[in-house]
Amino acid sequence: MSPKRPPRLLTSPSRRLLKLGGLVGKVGASVVGERAAELVRSGPGKEIKRAENLVRNAVRVVETLGEMKGAAMKVGQMLSLHVGMLPPEVAEVLRALQREAPRVPPEVMRYEVEGSLGAPIDELFAEFEEEAFAAASIGQVHRARMHDGRPVAVKIQYPLIREVVQADLKNLKTLMKSLFSMVFDADFEPMWREMNEVLLEELDYEHEATNMERMRELHADVPEIVIPRVIPERSSDRVLTMEFLEGVSAEAACSEAFSQEERNRWGEVLLELEMRGLFEHRLLHADPNLANFSFLEDGRVIVYDFGCLKRVPEQIAAGYARLFLAVAEDRRREIPGVLAEIGLTRADGSSIPLELIEPYIDLFAEILREEPPYRFGEDEDLYERVMELGMANWSQATDMRFPEDIIFIDRSLAGHFGNLIRFRAAGPWRELVARHARAAVGDH
Repeated sequence: MSPKRPPRLLTSPSRRLLKLGGLVGKVGASVVGERAAELVRSGPGKEIKRAENLVRNAVRVVETLGEMKGAAMKVGQMLSLHVGMLPPEVAEVLRALQREAPRVPPEVMRYEVEGSLGAPIDELFAEFEEEAFAAASIGQVHRARMHDGRPVAVKIQYPLIREVVQADLKNLKTLMKSLFSMVFDADFEPMWREMNEVLLEELDYEHEATNMERMRELHADVPEIVIPRVIPERSSDRVLTMEFLEGVSAEAACSEAFSQEERNRWGEVLLELEMRGLFEHRLLHADPNLANFSFLEDGRVIVYDFGCLKRVPEQIAAGYARLFLAVAEDRRREIPGVLAEIGLTRADGSSIPLELIEPYIDLFAEILREEPPYRFGEDEDLYERVMELGMANWSQATDMRFPEDIIFIDRSLAGHFGNLIRFRAAGPWRELVARHARAAVGDH
C-alpha cells in the first residue's frame, strides 16, 4: 500500500475565495439564525443554545482553516491562544489549530530556497535535509550544514504564501467578525487591525531576523535565555537561516523524565522572560506556543520564532504593573479604575463592576500567594473554574471595550499560564511579578 500523500497547499486565490466564502456563508447564516432564535428564548436555555451554536461554528472554522494554512490557519491559531476573547468551549475547539501542519513536498521547498537566495542548494549548503523537521502556518524548517561545518536551521516560506494571505484577508475579516458578533457587541475593527498588522509582519523574514538580533541584544546579560544567531548571508525576506540550537523538546521537558525541580526552573525562566518583556523591554515575545522553546538541562531556555513581537506602549505596561500589584497586595477596590486606565471599560465608558471581576481576582490572588508557593496544576479544577467563570459571566461581558494593544499581551500571558500548568511549576511567583511590576511604576 503506497503511503498517503501529504495534503497540498491550496494556493489559488479563486479557490481559496470559494472555500473561505463558503465557510463565511455557513457561519453567517448560523449567526442570523441564532439572533432570530434569541428573540423567542430566555433564561439558561438561551445561553446553552448559544454556546452550542458557537461550538458548531468553531468546528467548521477549524476544519476549513486547518486545511488552508496561510493567513487562515494563522488567524485561527491567534484566536485559539486568546483565551479571554471567546467562550472557553470555542477556544478549546480552536486549539486543534495548534497541531503541526502537514508538510509541503521537499522539491517545492528546495525550489523556494534556490529562487530566493539565487543559487543552487549545494552551493548554499554543504548538506540540506530534504525532510522538514517542523512545520507551521506560513512555512517549515529544515536542518542544514554550512560549508564551514556549522549546523543551521533553514526556515522557508510556503510557495505563493503572500498571495495566499492577500486572498484570505478580506474573507477572514468577514468570518471572524461573524464569530465575534456572536460573543460581543463591541467594535471588531481594533482587534482586526492588530491581527492584520502582525500577520503581515510575520510574512517578512527580514523583519523577523531584525527582531531576533534585537532580542539577542536585550538578553545579552541574561544567561538563562539563549537566542540563535541569524546567518544573514543565507537569509532573505522568504528564507531565514539561523544557527541550529537544540535542547530538550517541550513534550519531553514536561514529562517525568525530568525532575520537578528542573521543571520549576524552566517555568520560572519562562515567566521571567514574560515579565521582562512586558515591563522592562516593553517588547514581548508574543507567540507563547511551547513548541517555540526548548530546554537545556542546566536550566536555560532556548527561544525560537520571533515573527510575532509586541511593542508595549508605556501606559499599557504601567497599567498592567498597577493591576498585578493591586491583586498581589489585595487592593481590589482599585482594580476597576486601573482597568479603565488601561482601556478596559463598558461600552458607555463606565468601569467594569468589581463584582463581575472579583472571582477572577480571587483566582489570581491565589496564584500570587506568598506561602506556600503556588504550584500550577495543583488545583486540578482551576482551568475548569476559569472556564465556568467565563460562561457564567459571558452574557454580562458582551459590551466590554478593550484597546487593541492588549490582544497580543493577553495572548502571551494566557499562553504562558498554560505552559506553567504543563510544567506543574512552583516558584516565587509573587516576588517575581511584584519585582518587575514595581520597577515599571518606579516603586523600587
